[in-house]
Amino acid sequence: MPNAPAPKMIFVNLPVRDLPASIAFYEAVGAVRDKDFADDSAQMMRFSDTINVMLLTHERFGGFTPRRIPNAHETAQVLLALSEASRADVDDTAEKALAAGGTEPNPKQDHGFMYGRSFADLDGHIWEVAWMDMDAAMAAGQDEPATA
Repeated sequence: MPNAPAPKMIFVNLPVRDLPASIAFYEAVGAVRDKDFADDSAQMMRFSDTINVMLLTHERFGGFTPRRIPNAHETAQVLLALSEASRADVDDTAEKALAAGGTEPNPKQDHGFMYGRSFADLDGHIWEVAWMDMDAAMAAGQDEPATA
């Protein structure tokens, strides 16, 4: 039997204005520093074995692309999402983000089988934090009529 492929990993690269403040923010919401990938212009933060966020100063980020870095407090290019194990964990993560200086840019979403909140980090990057009861979600989808 062939070996299963290694799980894919994601590395989200985020431009930040204040690297030490951003490190503290991401630690507050549960990410852990990876000391092997850090210097005075970058810090890898791990949410899990497969989800990583690389915080980069604007100067360092600019070395990867000639495009202008938008002000994420004014524009949105992506909405990043993290899953949580329960509704309480969603609330806990969102409250930690708010206590660490983040904002809540969008209202809570409660669809019964799915619950979510969002937070924006210190630079305005929006994170969606969500819990879903997959069995209930699948049952709800089966109740929907098929569309052409």
